[in-house]
Amino acid sequence: LNVAMNGCAKGSQWVHALALLHSMGTVRLEATSTSYSTAISACERSSRTGRAVQLLDAMRAAAVLPDTISFSAAISACEKGSFWQAALQLITTMAHEGVAADAICVNAAISARG
Repeated sequence: LNVAMNGCAKGSQWVHALALLHSMGTVRLEATSTSYSTAISACERSSRTGRAVQLLDAMRAAAVLPDTISFSAAISACEKGSFWQAALQLITTMAHEGVAADAICVNAAISARG
């Protein structure tokens, strides 16, 4: 399903990507950080910043820890929507959760400022 979700992300089909993510439990597949990161990327490409950030919380609720890629996708969504405060908050959250912020995350957060 991750491959199908990736296709949805590339085609900016965020609704279909989220449907696939939610269907994973129905077919007894465990959603991974890759699954969530792909769904977050689909939201980012479709300018659904709020939904992208909400998926980070959904990850934690599902006992899946966000990683650098998950945060990077959400921060990129914030950049695209010019939500610089949310981007900086995500950088802070990464530090509190012990997730390393790479150059992509930091640059996206800076670019979100406009």
